[in-house]
Amino acid sequence: MAAAGMHIVICPWLAFGHMLPCLDLAQRLASRGHRVSFVCTPRNISRLPPVRPALAPLVNFVALPLPRVEGLPDGAESTNDVPYEKFELHRIAFDGLATPFSEFLATACADWVIVDVFHHWAAAAALEHKVPCALIMLGSAHMVASVADRRPERSESSPAAAEQGRPAAAPTFEVERMKLIRTKGSSGMSLAERVGLTISRCNVVAVRSCAEFEPETVPHLTTLRGKPICFLGLMPPSPDGRGDGTREDATVCWLDAQPVKSVVYVALGSEAPLRVEKVHELALGLELAGTRFLWALRKPSGVSDADLLPAGFEERTRGRGVVATRWVPQMSILAHAGVGAFLTHCGWNSTIEGLMFGHPLIMLPIFGDQGPNARLVEAKKAGVQVPRNDGDGSFHREGVAAVVRAVVVEEESSRVFAANAKRLQEIVADTACHERCIDGFIQKMKSFKD
Repeated sequence: MAAAGMHIVICPWLAFGHMLPCLDLAQRLASRGHRVSFVCTPRNISRLPPVRPALAPLVNFVALPLPRVEGLPDGAESTNDVPYEKFELHRIAFDGLATPFSEFLATACADWVIVDVFHHWAAAAALEHKVPCALIMLGSAHMVASVADRRPERSESSPAAAEQGRPAAAPTFEVERMKLIRTKGSSGMSLAERVGLTISRCNVVAVRSCAEFEPETVPHLTTLRGKPICFLGLMPPSPDGRGDGTREDATVCWLDAQPVKSVVYVALGSEAPLRVEKVHELALGLELAGTRFLWALRKPSGVSDADLLPAGFEERTRGRGVVATRWVPQMSILAHAGVGAFLTHCGWNSTIEGLMFGHPLIMLPIFGDQGPNARLVEAKKAGVQVPRNDGDGSFHREGVAAVVRAVVVEEESSRVFAANAKRLQEIVADTACHERCIDGFIQKMKSFKD
């Protein structure tokens, strides 16, 4: 393989939480002189931020039309466009990309293919065309480690582990929910089967973390089911917010009028919104806490505007709280001096973005890797989880209010959370560390022998 100038094909999962960091990786590779073909669907490509002009000649977007599937809304190319109950239809459409992807790869003259976790057919195409394949895992090393050793996490809480700086065990409700990944849906394949096949067909696993952030895990995580692991660093996004907003946005203008570090920013992602009764409980918890808040709220499907929030909530919190049910510029909000804490679902992107600005986290994980990520941050004492019922995962307004106050209001505890978040901010902001990780990943690709 040539010492420089590789042609690398990147094929991300069709969710913006995957496409955006994969595009960031594409630009990091292009900045080192490598050509990148970024394979995605047309509408998703049109909604991505532009590549930096200096790198644009080296990043080529390859648009593969998403097959139509009965019942899937027109134009529903990303998971953000699809109601949760129709995710299986989206996966069926996604699987329809297998043949066009293989046809593209047959003529691409690629040196490497980088695929996301569900892309078993892309990894199979790489095998067929004798192109080495890297599996990218955009979660924490702690999350990957739980896959690597395949030991079921026990439901008992583990205060001792947290005291030693190690994440506690998963609660019962999370262990039960994770069993759903082994359930076959209408697409004919469970999520666990998709991930397992992709791992089996790849040559290398690349994880979005680093030893500086996870010293308790990274040095010991060398393989995943027999495949060597390398680390990409945290790949923090550009502080300019990937071009995600302007000073004219109404939410940012509202923040301009708030005292420094007085606002809790609330955003629980867009893929699996809370049921409306839990939206109400969270709202009443924010009201009870008494703090200022800015809430980016995605409406659950089938819920009217009138029923979305508790009766009278907006009137009672007017002046100190804003609820936005549209898109908001998250990076611009997190960068704002008025924000003092981040109430998040703890997706890995959001976790890194919150810590990038030194915000302590109030955590309400919903599914997938979010629970392990939340326990990781909690073990580092940079945030705290909303108390949950161990059996069903339910939470109540009093618990929400208590943790919001602990992180934002109560002087002794808030000082600890803020100091630890600042310590992690220094690691997230360590550009040299993350660039070294990318260089190491490239070196691994250059030196690979089949």
